[in-house]
Amino acid sequence: MTSLALPSLRMLGLALLGSWALAASAQVALPMWPVPATLQSLVVLLLGALGGPVFGAGSVALYLTQGALGLPVFAHGTGGIGVLAGPTAGYLLGFVAAAWLAGFARGAWWRQGAVLFAAHLVLFVPGVLWLSGFIGLERAIWAGFVLFIPGTLVKTGLAWALLRLR
Repeated sequence: MTSLALPSLRMLGLALLGSWALAASAQVALPMWPVPATLQSLVVLLLGALGGPVFGAGSVALYLTQGALGLPVFAHGTGGIGVLAGPTAGYLLGFVAAAWLAGFARGAWWRQGAVLFAAHLVLFVPGVLWLSGFIGLERAIWAGFVLFIPGTLVKTGLAWALLRLR
């Protein structure tokens, strides 16, 4: 094995662990409709903030691949390509952009907080737009964003606090 292969294997292994952390966080879910409230966005933010943009987005991509292949990694133990065509698909895809953006949460405390908050908000854009195809835009904004504002603030604050500990 070459000296370049070991770091690559290490990063792949860490990204796989990150994808499993994301899968575990999907199982901590409040049964809301049409989008469950989970701890996924907290893990997405931490994957990006701790590992950087490429690592964060790559971990999320591995997670989505596992789910698309049918592994029960999505909320409520679901999996399969059908979930990636269902009402929550936009949020799942938004996780990639959110993890990438969170990867830039560096520097001063206020900058870290601002980047994490922006990253958290970014995942709602494709989420609400995709969900609107199922329930209409007004209902999607309410059920897919407004109801999540308190949890978004708490999870963003928790990610920021955990990032400050390192």
